[in-house]
Amino acid sequence: MAEKKQVPLRLSEKLYNAISAWAEDDFRSVNGQIEYLLTECVKQRKKDGKYVGQDIDEAPEFNIK
Repeated sequence: MAEKKQVPLRLSEKLYNAISAWAEDDFRSVNGQIEYLLTECVKQRKKDGKYVGQDIDEAPEFNIK
């Protein structure tokens, strides 16, 4: 199995909470959820040859209660 790289990551509290809740729904750890999401984005880019979104560098807005 290939060695995994450690990457320091800083997330806003809102983003972390949203990913954490999503991970819980999918029975994954937060780390596992982030890895899954990044993997899916890379697969999509390879498939389309395009970035996932035009506004990829803009901060997302969350409607979290």
